[in-house]
Amino acid sequence: MKAAPDDQLRLLDLQALDSALDRLAHRRRTLPEIAAADELQARVDRLADDVVLLQTEDTDLGREQSKVDADVDVVRSRMAKDQQRLDTGQVSSPRELENLQSEIESLHRRQGDLEDAELEIMEKREVVQQRLAEVVAEREKVALELADTEQRRDATFAEIDAEAEKTTQQRAELAAGIPAELLALYEKVRSSSSGVGAAALHRGRCEGCHLQLNTTDLNRLRDAPADEVVRCEECRRILVRTAESGL
Repeated sequence: MKAAPDDQLRLLDLQALDSALDRLAHRRRTLPEIAAADELQARVDRLADDVVLLQTEDTDLGREQSKVDADVDVVRSRMAKDQQRLDTGQVSSPRELENLQSEIESLHRRQGDLEDAELEIMEKREVVQQRLAEVVAEREKVALELADTEQRRDATFAEIDAEAEKTTQQRAELAAGIPAELLALYEKVRSSSSGVGAAALHRGRCEGCHLQLNTTDLNRLRDAPADEVVRCEECRRILVRTAESGL
């Protein structure tokens, strides 16, 4: 392929812009804030799940406490009625009196058992509510960290995108001045060579693969016409000859 030396030199400028775009894309993909935000989001989600579990446990304990409260009220009401019967002398039969006193004692024991159970539930619920408050506070703290991280991530995204847009415009303007056939070859080589389609020959070394060319290859390049598009024998990238090529 033939191409004017100036057009070949433009490939180096084009490569510089493409490499800059590749670096920007890599930076955008690998921002530390991306991984940090993902980790923080996962923590927020886990804490949110913990909040739901603790709220459910608190609700269950609340229902259990309400049931015990209701049972205590029933026992107290029954005891009050029995005691009223005793106090007003409504019971005359010794056997009935004995049964009523026995029932009141049984109700006392039942009330004690229920109040002990209620106290145990209240203690469990206090622990759950304290843990719930801690988890809610931690979730809010992590959510703030997440918001701050996302803000820094998005700000950096905007900065990178603005630079990429500017570089893309510069690339389009430069590519428009390069012959279509030469540009197509560059694009083809670049797609199969880790993003580097053209490299300078600098003091006998290919700047694409960073290998020193042997004497035979250097003699071949030295004898090649200036408008001939040459390739590195090692990496097959387009070699652009400059005043620093060492030929």
